[in-house]
Amino acid sequence: MNVRLFVLLFVAALTACATSPLGRSQLQLFPESQMAQMGVAAFQDMKTQQTLESSPQTNRYVNCVANAITAELPEPRDWEVQVFKDDSANAFALPGGKIGVHTGLLDVAKNQDQLATVIGHEVAHVLASHANERVSTSYIASTGLQLAQVAAGEPTPAKQQLFGLLGLGAQVGVLLPFSRTQESEADLLGLDLMAKAGFDPRASIPLWQNMGAAGGGNPPEFLSTHPSHQTRIGDLSRRLEIAMPIYEQAKQAGKRPRCG
Repeated sequence: MNVRLFVLLFVAALTACATSPLGRSQLQLFPESQMAQMGVAAFQDMKTQQTLESSPQTNRYVNCVANAITAELPEPRDWEVQVFKDDSANAFALPGGKIGVHTGLLDVAKNQDQLATVIGHEVAHVLASHANERVSTSYIASTGLQLAQVAAGEPTPAKQQLFGLLGLGAQVGVLLPFSRTQESEADLLGLDLMAKAGFDPRASIPLWQNMGAAGGGNPPEFLSTHPSHQTRIGDLSRRLEIAMPIYEQAKQAGKRPRCG
């Protein structure tokens, strides 16, 4: 890297500081409009590669939970929700208003509140601009990643890397998990978000216990770099002091999702 390029990147890093919803400093080099374009491209790519779930009942159920969650965002918008026929206990949300849920998750999330725990967690990653943070960090480290061309182009290792950074798993490329800090942040934000929508935040504890059991004692791929079960459950238990009053207020306001 030449000196001039290094200086430009250094200045960009200094001027691209942002703050997460929980007050953590972040690096965000890209406008949300560009992140949204990349998210939309990644989602479309996945829909062409993966088998879509055709059951109307399953799709209605997942859409009901997801729509209740996204309605509580600071800037509500129409999110596209797609159920993928895949046995892995996985889900994701992308910039640009895209949510994907694997059918295997429905075997682990036993009810609407547990499903809301996962969807709330994934949407919280978008709310906290975690993908922007990861793409920005990668861009600083490797200027060879031409984002606009990569997102819309043919399958390449760079495209797989970009989709991994956005939050997609190994189905479409290299799995690049969120950091433990980002995962913990999404846990707490997601708990508040599901409570605002009228889902019981106490369901988060058995959900993550189910996730651990699904891995035969080892965390499944979805949890590979997440905080340990003990740390996660402890953090969520403490956060219930904040989330439960939010939940009670939501119920009083008539927010009582019945997704089945």
